[in-house]
Amino acid sequence: MDWAMVSALTVLCLMGLAMIYSATGGPTGVYVTQVYGILLGIVAFVVCLSVDYRSLSDRSHFIYGAVLLLLCYVLIFGAVRGGARRWIDLGVFNVQPSEFAGVAIALVLAKVFAGSRRGSIRPVDLMIGGALTAVPIVMIAQQPDLGTAATLLPVFLVLAFMAGMPMRAFAILALVGVLAAPVVWRFALQDYQRERISTFLDPGQDAQGAGYQQIQARITVGSGGMWGKGFAEGTQGQLRFLPVSHNDFIFSVLAEEQGFAGVLATLGLYLFVILRALEAARLAKDRLGAYLVLGVLAGFTFQVIYNITMSAGLAPVKGLTLPLMSYGGSSMIATLAGFGLILNVRMRRFIN
Repeated sequence: MDWAMVSALTVLCLMGLAMIYSATGGPTGVYVTQVYGILLGIVAFVVCLSVDYRSLSDRSHFIYGAVLLLLCYVLIFGAVRGGARRWIDLGVFNVQPSEFAGVAIALVLAKVFAGSRRGSIRPVDLMIGGALTAVPIVMIAQQPDLGTAATLLPVFLVLAFMAGMPMRAFAILALVGVLAAPVVWRFALQDYQRERISTFLDPGQDAQGAGYQQIQARITVGSGGMWGKGFAEGTQGQLRFLPVSHNDFIFSVLAEEQGFAGVLATLGLYLFVILRALEAARLAKDRLGAYLVLGVLAGFTFQVIYNITMSAGLAPVKGLTLPLMSYGGSSMIATLAGFGLILNVRMRRFIN
């Protein structure tokens, strides 16, 4: 067991709880729900740690199919909040199936790409992997939830690269993306999504509307200074100037209350977790294990980087949480399950 990584994950979860406590004004329902999310996440962590990853990989198509069925259910019968249909209402709590798509994609793609000859991926495997990734991306985007859908793309790209996808193929994909951008802008994006991108370039053009969150996030981050205002002493978060501060903008609350020093410490913890995960991939006994670790890590790293840059006003606002710290039970469970798989691979590196 990599107890150093487990310790870092624990500290990040506890820091997130503290920031949620501060942002919501005490032991509110949101705070209690996050506690339950962490407890369920620990159960998922232990389960994913206990079952041999090769056995999970052999059943990855069942796991992938189950996630697709849940996504289908959400599109038809899902609970609607804030104009988005993303949740399954179970009465006691809500489940967001899209959060589990990253783990399912990492499992199934690791199995597909590990079957290719080392350093020379077959075109058919590349097409299968692309199709397996595209289906949940399209379904999640229909909710609509472009932020979560975007986290699946790095999983495919990293694993395809590691499996031997040639650089010219990446160049072709980039060219297709550039050429398709005007079509996506005109027909695929909804009005509020286009508005978020345009206000990112100039938040002042709608300072009380679409640009409000971005402006307030910048103010919140900058107001912390070097050492911060102290726990539960922030003004932007405590006085609700920053919307959904306990969720998408929990990093902004951290920056205001703990300052630049707290930000550095938090970034150091995330970097430590990422480096330990990379070491787990290096130590893996087979390509299946290495690909599984890298797939889970790709989605996690992308989400961390995007949320932090968004909180600092350096990226368009998306509904993308900060893993391990933001409010969200499904996100917490899925993230801890993913790290259970990473430690699973590391633990079994000596098993025949």
